[in-house]
Amino acid sequence: MNKVVDVDEALASIKDGSVVAISGFNVAVLPEYLLLKLYDKYKKTGHPRDLFLIAEAFPGAPGRGIDRIARDMLNTGDFGFIRGLLFPFYGFSEALQKMILENMIEAYSWGLGIVSYWFREVGSGRPGVLTKVGLGSIFDPRREGGALNELARKRRTAVVEIVYVGDERYLLYRAPKPNVALVRGSTADEIGNLTMEDEAVYGTALNIVQATKALPNKGVAIAQVLRLALFGSLRPQYVVIPGPLIDYIVVAPREYHKQTASIDYDPTISGRIIPPPWAPREPKPLDVRKVVARRVLLELVNVVKEEGRPIIINLGIGIPAEVSDLIAEEGLSNYIYSTVESGPWGGVSLHGPDFGAARGPFAILSMPDQFSLYEGGIIDAASLGFLQVDEEGSVNPSMLPGRVPGPGGFPVIADGAPRLIFAGEFTAGSKEIIIRDGEIKIERDGNITKFVKRVYKVIWSGREGIRRGQKVLYVTERAVFRLTEEGLELIEVAPGVDLEKHILSRMEFKPAVKKVDVMDKRIFMNEPMRLREELKGL
Repeated sequence: MNKVVDVDEALASIKDGSVVAISGFNVAVLPEYLLLKLYDKYKKTGHPRDLFLIAEAFPGAPGRGIDRIARDMLNTGDFGFIRGLLFPFYGFSEALQKMILENMIEAYSWGLGIVSYWFREVGSGRPGVLTKVGLGSIFDPRREGGALNELARKRRTAVVEIVYVGDERYLLYRAPKPNVALVRGSTADEIGNLTMEDEAVYGTALNIVQATKALPNKGVAIAQVLRLALFGSLRPQYVVIPGPLIDYIVVAPREYHKQTASIDYDPTISGRIIPPPWAPREPKPLDVRKVVARRVLLELVNVVKEEGRPIIINLGIGIPAEVSDLIAEEGLSNYIYSTVESGPWGGVSLHGPDFGAARGPFAILSMPDQFSLYEGGIIDAASLGFLQVDEEGSVNPSMLPGRVPGPGGFPVIADGAPRLIFAGEFTAGSKEIIIRDGEIKIERDGNITKFVKRVYKVIWSGREGIRRGQKVLYVTERAVFRLTEEGLELIEVAPGVDLEKHILSRMEFKPAVKKVDVMDKRIFMNEPMRLREELKGL
């Protein structure tokens, strides 16, 4: 049976009120052509309407994918296409956030790992994801339960419940099973066998199809590809989704099948070529962000020394993602194996809307498999960004009044990693900070306090972290704190910084101050830190 059809024929199978699951980590593995054509069909005919969309990450980027659709919905004032959303991240779409905040559509947000697990669990016939991730945070039903607005709290299409296993408290994440899957591959044959040789990641595409095809109502799976192949010509080891699970194949124009938001195709991203370590690399200029990333890297080197072996880490979005540049700059890739939540191992992480891809990875896993490494504490350490930290050590990485970007991959990684290094600038807002001759000089400080009495939203609970026995640091350009049972303790101060003026007076609470060291001066120098030399003979 030849499953290759015109896009309109494939999309005709989607009915009003469908629960549509969409693959894609930003633009990587996003079936953008199918998504935009589905919206065009609605605009022309009024159908399908009232869709509930569930995505493994954010299905788009600024001006692409779901953000392009949301902008048009706001411009036209027609909100009939989407009834509700369950995404881990909304931060690339101001239009979507506006619609959520103004209660135009119901919206929910779970951690990225939870959503990717959820597809696998539903595909196995189970009711949802049972986990301790999210206890004491906004996902706990005693708080918001993952609902982002009043409409969601009223309709409760996606819910989180407290469940006891023996005397242990868990959270059960539940949502409606999808009956439509929109996924993407690189090549397909006539029966629908799908390969991903040109893609940046695998994502959760297979599990999305499994969840859609599971009982009690077997749904429709539609795949977007770049090219077609003769049945029998694809190597079975390369087939990510077996053809019998796919109902329709649609060949997409290249412009709707980019590797990432800004990259059409780069063989170093798909793993076809791994650039040699001696390839020319321009060092990042020394600024505040590099100072923070360097202190994180220094801590990771300490973990290597402590363990006496190479370590596995995760690097989150923002400043932590820049640590991968420094790992390459310092020649430490054989000692520190970095992973990105979307699946890549090794290489150099991309940033911004391209985040999720890496240049030169030596391995790529599916997203549920990658997140098992995080929640299970198989990795040795993780570095994640922060927006706010409070006196209990709880962290809010992204949410503020008028902003609902969602948690992304943060919750599962933060709850599971045995060692956590939260990294960010000490204050926010316009500032002028000079780094010169091994010291830091604060000419004008930011006017927004980030170390607050209580964070706006708890995404990671300091109390739960202490209960789990996690080792936690908070790294900034001017100070380093450690989490203790009593709260934060100041343990390091940057050279050139005034403790009272630049640190304590800029916090809404007083940390414990006992023995305070000076941060390593190498962090503030233009020259490489030469950390590789410290690990020779390991």
